Amino acid sequence: MWPRILPFVLYMGFIVLESILQSASTWLPPLAARGALLPLWLYPVKTVVVLGAIVVCWRYYDELHERLWVSAAEAALAIGAGVLVYLAWVRMDWPWATMGTVSGYNPWQAGTAFGGVLAAIRLFGASIVVPVMEELFWRSFLVRFVITLYPEKVPGVTAEFTSVRLGTFTWISFIATVLLFGSEHALWLAGIMAGVVYNLLLYTTRRLWPCVIAHGVTNLLLGIHVLWTQEWQWW
Repeated sequence: MWPRILPFVLYMGFIVLESILQSASTWLPPLAARGALLPLWLYPVKTVVVLGAIVVCWRYYDELHERLWVSAAEAALAIGAGVLVYLAWVRMDWPWATMGTVSGYNPWQAGTAFGGVLAAIRLFGASIVVPVMEELFWRSFLVRFVITLYPEKVPGVTAEFTSVRLGTFTWISFIATVLLFGSEHALWLAGIMAGVVYNLLLYTTRRLWPCVIAHGVTNLLLGIHVLWTQEWQWW
């Protein structure tokens, strides 16, 4: 259980830390002068820490010890799903579908000397590290864990979430994970939409790699979109 939870907990912990530091910057002069730059420099640290946790726990991820794709059709389906989510995401920034203020991540605030490096790290973290971390938590662990809470719904299920076959569908696990996945994002409706697509991909393929690939394609295209248009709010 913990190998799939730990990277996600570490990632969320850095988000909490960033929020605390930004709040503290309002009354701590040394932090106030660097308040806008804190998220820029915390992201590389967060990426390294989360990636390190994934590498250390890699031997436990049986679902990722398989091939990236088993057929050209599966690869096309995963890539197509990722493109679809990206195209929908950048059109779902309606005010009523956004939680709080979306400030975005502009690496060039750190200056031209470091902007390119931070942009590359952000792109790597968003398109490689985050998809692996989130899909391990949401689609591999949580979907199956929720099913174990109602074992009578699926024959043969025990209290151990790995007793649930990857890609097993129940309405309650589907709805719960999709809504929680959406609540994790400032653009909550776009997050719900993405959660639905990635869950459907899981149910269709019964494998995790297609979900990781789709998620990675979405985030890669979104990152390219941000760097090209400088619409930093998507980051």
